[in-house]
Amino acid sequence: MAHKSKHTKGKRSNKLELHPRNPHRARYDFALLADSCPELSHYIQLNKYGNESIDFADPNAVKTLNRALLNHFYGVAFWDIPMGFLCPPIPGRADYIHYLADLLASSHEGVIPRGKNIKVLDVGVGANCVYPIVGHQEYGWQFVGSDVNPIAVATCSTIIKSNACLKNAVSVRQQASEKAIFDGVWQTDERFDLTLCNPPFHTSESAMLEESQRKWRGVKGASNTARTTPPQKTTLNFGGTAPELWCDGGEAGFIVRMVKESTRYRDQCFWFTSLVARQSNLDTIQKALKNVGARQVKVIEMAQGQKISRFVAWSFLADDQIDYWRDQYWQS
Repeated sequence: MAHKSKHTKGKRSNKLELHPRNPHRARYDFALLADSCPELSHYIQLNKYGNESIDFADPNAVKTLNRALLNHFYGVAFWDIPMGFLCPPIPGRADYIHYLADLLASSHEGVIPRGKNIKVLDVGVGANCVYPIVGHQEYGWQFVGSDVNPIAVATCSTIIKSNACLKNAVSVRQQASEKAIFDGVWQTDERFDLTLCNPPFHTSESAMLEESQRKWRGVKGASNTARTTPPQKTTLNFGGTAPELWCDGGEAGFIVRMVKESTRYRDQCFWFTSLVARQSNLDTIQKALKNVGARQVKVIEMAQGQKISRFVAWSFLADDQIDYWRDQYWQS
């Protein structure tokens, strides 16, 4: 079968709107969220427009908001991460999950495959475990998370063990090699319907620090805080450890390595996917996919916070393999 490349734009009249199934489309109801997480009430204040909000430049406020969102929308009673680890915005993370569900549905006559038969690998799950939480609670999928950081693995394990809704549905594995992506965590004869990844974006620590300062200035300008000097890198509101934020070759280098490694699991995965933050990286990634003979390639746009983001998806399965996979694994 010939190589196919598709650019698939989200079906939205306003590009910055979140996915139609995303429960975070409306403004945050802080009073309701504070009922789920009373601690949040300590951070609620009026913004310059007179609306209830929090100081998004305060990492403790952001983490508490995440705790409230995960409790209220996803039934997670306990959630916490160590200082300095990536504290992701929940709405954008949920969007990726919902568009992945649409991706599976596009190969299943428009019907989203749900339940424990659907198995997903989250590459670089981090300490926060957000993708598995959202994916399991929304669609009943089973998740394996992998990470090179042992503290992230331990923190994820604690979150899973502390929430009955995640037990027997989410597991986490240590990636022993910083140079490997799938190797070492993907078990022999194991299949995944999806892989997902939010890859390291920066090429170096210095590039990350420069971007962090720019982001902080943007957050500072939109908040009420009187702080005039940026916080230290370990207390930035979005946080992040070294493997979460930078790697050799940056985002493009990481995804190209993922593409090459995916060829060893070509018959064991329906769709490999990865977020692509920088659109200019798409040409490099698509050339790599063409070189390894991916049969299907899709680039799907979506909203990530206040900007347009996208993810790339690829598959090596032939038509007869697709039919067998659907019949064998997706029929409830």
